[in-house]
Amino acid sequence: MNKTELVEKIAAGAGLSKVDAKKALDATVDAIKNALAAGDKIALVGFGTFSVSERPAREGINPATKQKIKIAAKKVAKFKAGAELAAAL
Repeated sequence: MNKTELVEKIAAGAGLSKVDAKKALDATVDAIKNALAAGDKIALVGFGTFSVSERPAREGINPATKQKIKIAAKKVAKFKAGAELAAAL
């Protein structure tokens, strides 16, 4: 499912126009993105939890040259499915 299809499902399920559903989806995604950027955790009961995890720096191997390379530390977004979502799958 892509974003356009998701907007159509939201519009149909909530009785909104596609324009309003797109605005709601964009606002939701922006709120989640801003909260994660601030280091917050977002918990949607029954659906799941979004959080930020830090990956330490590590060594890797370039598969083309077999040389060792350093991979920098970085922050990544994580999602853990909630019980209701996991049960539905």
